[in-house]
Amino acid sequence: MIAIIKYNAGNIRSVQNALTRIGQASIVTDDLTVLAEASKVILPGVGEAATAMQYLMERKLDRFILNTKRPFLGICLGLQLMCKHSEEGDTTCLGIFDTMVKKFSDKDKVPHMGWNNFEKLESPIFNKVDILDDVYYVHSYYADICQDTVASCDYITPFSSALQKDNYYATQFHLEKSASVGEQILRNFMKL
Repeated sequence: MIAIIKYNAGNIRSVQNALTRIGQASIVTDDLTVLAEASKVILPGVGEAATAMQYLMERKLDRFILNTKRPFLGICLGLQLMCKHSEEGDTTCLGIFDTMVKKFSDKDKVPHMGWNNFEKLESPIFNKVDILDDVYYVHSYYADICQDTVASCDYITPFSSALQKDNYYATQFHLEKSASVGEQILRNFMKL
């Protein structure tokens, strides 16, 4: 069973619908017992970092995330929460990835919204995906390039499009809105 972590963030149903499209059943939950039994876990989201982290901590979901050995996938806000710190709300995050989340400059066109391809791809979740393939972004904050960066994109400044460390994977782009490319990445994640 695939578990999608419920933490009052937006876009969770879109991820569940994307999983259904590729024939994968899932459950949306914040129940630690159910999460512990899941074969894979996804932390998607659209929202605000400080509020999201507060919800995770109040329900001890932060501890679960940091200790799980299951394949784990963060999407958009999920990626940002897996970093060390976010400028959004001056938020201490989970610290899985050793990088900071920053806001695009106010002088830039924010949010970064639309389709972009990749600068590099280096992860098993990108099997059968090409650097010229486009994926869909909607974000005002970004993770710096770091040692865990496995895909990058350039919007005003280069940023981490995807991160990976051990059993943890994360994408800044919305793979649930990225058509066939996003579905291929989800299939690859299911095969881990």
